[in-house]
Amino acid sequence: MNDTSGPAVVVGVDGSDSALDAVRWAATEADRRGAALRLVEAVPWTVYTSIGVPQLGADYQRRVLTEAAEQHLKAASEAARQTRAEITVTTEVRGGDAAPVLRDEATSALMIVVGTRGLGGFTGLLLGSVATAVAAHAAAPVVVVRGGGAQREPVAPVLVGVDGGPEGEAALAFAFDEAARRQAPLVAVHTWGDPITDPYLAGYVDWPVVEADEQRILDDALAAWTAKHPEVPVERIVVRARPAAALVERSRDAGLVVVGSRGRGTVRGALLGSVGQAVLRHADAPVAVVRPEAALEQQE
Repeated sequence: MNDTSGPAVVVGVDGSDSALDAVRWAATEADRRGAALRLVEAVPWTVYTSIGVPQLGADYQRRVLTEAAEQHLKAASEAARQTRAEITVTTEVRGGDAAPVLRDEATSALMIVVGTRGLGGFTGLLLGSVATAVAAHAAAPVVVVRGGGAQREPVAPVLVGVDGGPEGEAALAFAFDEAARRQAPLVAVHTWGDPITDPYLAGYVDWPVVEADEQRILDDALAAWTAKHPEVPVERIVVRARPAAALVERSRDAGLVVVGSRGRGTVRGALLGSVGQAVLRHADAPVAVVRPEAALEQQE
């Protein structure tokens, strides 16, 4: 039986197939961490109707919405127990919009897990508004379950983007911890771009030296974490490419992709950098977005 006294893995539920995929992924994750699984559905009590349509009584609306949410949570709970029979599952219907409710849950959660699109999503969208908002603002690590990685074996590698900045330490901590728990290898990707725009000057650049410098940046960033987790096999990749493109390409073989919420090139004040946004929209595996200090705080 999983521990119910500590922080739980929290999943946003809304009755969609995407949410059920998130529940199944989170059930495995909670079991791996020895934590409880908490399923939450947010119900906005204020309902707007079209002009000319009679407004139902507020009590009736609330009862109907609550009953529907309870049915969604019941189905989600069954899906979780079918995935991991011994797991402890709790459920709650909370009043409010989904993104603010999940951000509030994140203040005491191990992680927040959501699907890519809910029932309110538009067909063809690659990422729902709730997933985007929660990933950008939540205090805890946020995992958006998408792509084939949700069904891959636990030994599929954990893929992490490394930019060498201090903001990436939390993402590295989370990625190494996940790889250790899964007994999976870790693939660390560091990309670099060509700062030379003048083709005449490009001929004078010693590119092997530049690449060696970038390799040292990656090695320095990984040093403390490889020492802490010597059991985790690490593949180091230094490539001349855009960060998001490199991570999306390699996500096809990954069990989980880990990115920081902000990178070195992010505009000051932005809560989710361009790399994180692109990976969330296009990766072929679940994506964990880890804000600075989030994973570090949970390991203390």
